[in-house]
Amino acid sequence: MTASTDRKWWAFAGVSLISFLGCIDLTIVNTAAPQIQADLGASVTDLQLIVNMFIVALSMFMVTMGRLADIYGRRRVLYTGTVVFALASLGAGLAPGTGWLIAFRFLQGAAGAVLYTSTGAIVQNAFPRSQRGRAIGALYGVNGLGLAVGPLLGGVIVSSVGWHWVFWLNVPLIAVALTLCSFSVKESRDQGAPGLDWPGLVLISLGIPAVVLAFTLGDHWGWSSARTLGLLAFATACLVAFYAVERRAADPIIAFRLFRHRAFLGAIVSDFALACFYATVLFLLPLYLSDVRDYGGYATGALLLPCTAVMAVLSPGVGRLTDRYGPRKLLAVGFAAFTVSALLLARIAPDTSIGYLALALVAMGLGWAFILGPATVSALSSVPERQAGLAVGSSWTFHNLGGAIGLAAAINLYRLQSEHTLTTALAERHAPTGPWTQSVVGDPEHATALLRQHTSLSGPEIGEVYGQVFSHGMQSAMWMVAGTSLAALAVLGLLGLSARRSTAAACEVTVDNELAR
Repeated sequence: MTASTDRKWWAFAGVSLISFLGCIDLTIVNTAAPQIQADLGASVTDLQLIVNMFIVALSMFMVTMGRLADIYGRRRVLYTGTVVFALASLGAGLAPGTGWLIAFRFLQGAAGAVLYTSTGAIVQNAFPRSQRGRAIGALYGVNGLGLAVGPLLGGVIVSSVGWHWVFWLNVPLIAVALTLCSFSVKESRDQGAPGLDWPGLVLISLGIPAVVLAFTLGDHWGWSSARTLGLLAFATACLVAFYAVERRAADPIIAFRLFRHRAFLGAIVSDFALACFYATVLFLLPLYLSDVRDYGGYATGALLLPCTAVMAVLSPGVGRLTDRYGPRKLLAVGFAAFTVSALLLARIAPDTSIGYLALALVAMGLGWAFILGPATVSALSSVPERQAGLAVGSSWTFHNLGGAIGLAAAINLYRLQSEHTLTTALAERHAPTGPWTQSVVGDPEHATALLRQHTSLSGPEIGEVYGQVFSHGMQSAMWMVAGTSLAALAVLGLLGLSARRSTAAACEVTVDNELAR
């Protein structure tokens, strides 16, 4: 093996580790949420912001960081972003309260956008053209593995050394990755890369957080309050202006012209619905296992294994099936599996059997495997090779938006149903109600103490009531993700029908031309 061959594989190893850490931080925090809740006194809204701020920052900076890497050098930008990511991870583990943790999660997401974008370009530059497809495919496989094993690894870390190490573990691994990259990654840049679209960047950087914060805090502030309505109006104005600016921009952050391609439209719908599904399930399920079923971190991670293991095992084979059958059919299989999983989870109860839960998670892992890779292939197939970064960056922006907006909407449904269930359950037991019931729903860590303080219910009755409250709230959220999966399935079907009609029309025109001759 030559020195050049050694270098490209060392480069792949270093860059893949960096990319893996960026992906794993999307999901690893979920199984740490119950311990963060207990240690920092976090409410459901706090936990939601801890998860969502990372996704919001990714959505804001994904395409921008890719453009910066093209202009100023991919190695330079990767190193800068990775160091900032390490420092933000260190700060998150040291955070003394939820406010600081939310802030460091936002900084993690902003720096993490580099980990998602420039890594692909570096790998592509390191390998000869004949090996690029395999190398990029392997990199996306590593990314998918990171998303999948996050909850399992989080459970192991939390039970072993505490939630702080969910963040601190990034620091030594980043040191290893940068050491590998230091002697193997060459600097590369796009000499003809355009400048940054600053008006578009400012507008999307203001509009996306405003939308997510409005959905996240609207229930807390009141949906008709001046703050919620003002934030939604501001977000709408920013995003409408962003659309107008991007339509005229020579090199837009999000290329809306790509929406004319059925393959790209199918990709962003799939990415949006995929992230909406896993962000919701992986947020609520660990809380259910911890607060309702009293499982610890090890058990929670192990119980999520059916999903993560199926996803990891099937992903390589799905890649080969995509080459053979095309992405649309596999995406349809994936969303059908997601729908089955959501319908199973929509019947979850405080005493649901582990076997039933495992079946729902196997269906989720199957759907995840059949969606993640084919959605990326669908996005790439809609553009020439030179625009691959633009297509992937745009589709992943919608992926991240799906996670942030979907989780915010699901938590609002959870709250509404949980409060209704709690009020009904207390009324049936002739127990008093009041404003404190909102705290029972929003602060699971102190829910039983609040019920004990404000009612005369016995210990077993309190456990029964809270189990019903959480389970019914989670069921509403699962009905929502079932609906998004069915909607994605319907859109894919309509796009396929449109494609067949276009093909048939083209064939008729060809036949008519031949007859005319």
